[in-house]
Amino acid sequence: MTPEPDAVRIADAVRAVPGVSGLHGGRFGEIATLLPPRRVTGVRVRDEDVTIAIAARYPVVVADVAAAVRAAAGVDGRPVHVVVADLVEPSTVEEQPKEKVS
Repeated sequence: MTPEPDAVRIADAVRAVPGVSGLHGGRFGEIATLLPPRRVTGVRVRDEDVTIAIAARYPVVVADVAAAVRAAAGVDGRPVHVVVADLVEPSTVEEQPKEKVS
């Protein structure tokens, strides 16, 4: 399975999940899939697993949003790790746009 279609599809699906403010690259930007000539930040697709890092909107039940992210990712046969890397308070911080990755 190639990472490109999976990473882009997963990123688009996760951005649409209620409670998700946007994708997050991790502390050092390590959660990403590199695709020529760009990178899909917040989604790391590997043969053995998939890692998705998000910024969630406060208030949120982390277990619920993580389950929704796993379901939206639609990955079968590999573990899906969901990292809630940040909480965003909508009243004080402008949300990331939910634009599609092309």
